[in-house]
Amino acid sequence: MALLVMKFGGSSVADAEAMRRVAQRVVAAHRAGDRVAVVVSAMGDTTDDLLDLAGQISPGTPPEREMDMLLSAGERISMALLAMAIEQLGVPARSYTGAQAGMRTDTAHGRARLLDVQPDRVRRTVEDGAVAIVAGFQGISTDDDITTLGRGGSDTTAVALAAALGADVCEIYTDVDGLYTADPRIVPSARRVTRITIEETLEMAAHGAKILHLRAVEYARRFQVPLHVRSSFSDQEGTWILVGRPLTEDTMEEPIISGIAHDTSLGKVTAVGIPDRPGAAAAVVGAVAQAGVAIDMIVQNVSTSNAETSDISFTLPEADGRTAVAAVRALQEQMGFADVLYTSHVGKLSLVGAGMRSNPSVASRLFSALADAGVNIEMISTSEIRISVICDQSDLEEGVRSVHTAFDLDAEEEAVVYGGSGR
Repeated sequence: MALLVMKFGGSSVADAEAMRRVAQRVVAAHRAGDRVAVVVSAMGDTTDDLLDLAGQISPGTPPEREMDMLLSAGERISMALLAMAIEQLGVPARSYTGAQAGMRTDTAHGRARLLDVQPDRVRRTVEDGAVAIVAGFQGISTDDDITTLGRGGSDTTAVALAAALGADVCEIYTDVDGLYTADPRIVPSARRVTRITIEETLEMAAHGAKILHLRAVEYARRFQVPLHVRSSFSDQEGTWILVGRPLTEDTMEEPIISGIAHDTSLGKVTAVGIPDRPGAAAAVVGAVAQAGVAIDMIVQNVSTSNAETSDISFTLPEADGRTAVAAVRALQEQMGFADVLYTSHVGKLSLVGAGMRSNPSVASRLFSALADAGVNIEMISTSEIRISVICDQSDLEEGVRSVHTAFDLDAEEEAVVYGGSGR
């Protein structure tokens, strides 16, 4: 008898029919002898609809506390409806908000981080033979206010709950049959990955893959939570994410490349003509960090116009572009550099796989494939298991398809996308 935590995304519970389908899957696991806890997201586009409504009522910047109160309602609707659907099938079920499930967070509204998980009521429910259903994406702060965890926060809720309960596995249900070698909406010939390491999954999530939220993968690695990503629309086995151990002999024939992630939500800031002296990069990056903006890739080059100056470029979430430019521009007079440039609509392509450093042909094949697709590379970043490049966003999709083919990742059959959101 296993203890399962099953997480269902918005597309999996989008309407009454989808809700009943999820209920049937949960009940089947329960009747097979497993103890089951479920985490749900808001139905379909509920969160986006609530955001739009808030914008109509409170143009500009609505109060963060009230936004969390509003947005947390979507998951509460899902949890109650799913409990009703499970009860209709003859299995007892009880629903809990994030606060009732013991999800304690800090006070950062809209982007709260979990501080502690004490799922006593959830544990008692599953031990009593009922199904516990928890609203994802939310918790209660140290000030006893409702908080939300940010986009993709339901994944984090599920993994944290699984860790706290000591679950045998955390199953993440979505609208595709697992993790693929590329986004199947961009590359229909993408191949499903049957097994992947947690480190590779972290790189994929950090560089644009949307199936798993980065914070959830980090939490799974930290607390050694086994993950199984699969579709709520089929019974096919999905992708197993291996935690705490390398790929075994039965995966020796798997390609060295696990997949290609891409990101279309980036901008690029360049500080031009910075005096080339110690501390310059620290000052620029420090100012951006002080403004609360997370930097992704950084490149510093000697300026083409003056050998005694350098240019520093970095990528960041496009939504933070204005904030970052203001932070860097505030240093311009003090540091004496020439200008601050901003480029929107930047694309990032990341090739992820084990053993890249020991295989020098990987980078060559990547750059050749991008050249064949007419993609101009603006920045390059590498790690032991990843190579990332920055290019114009308009070239990104063609670049992904070209690289996918160059590394022999294409499958014979097209991937199936049951919903449309990827979550």
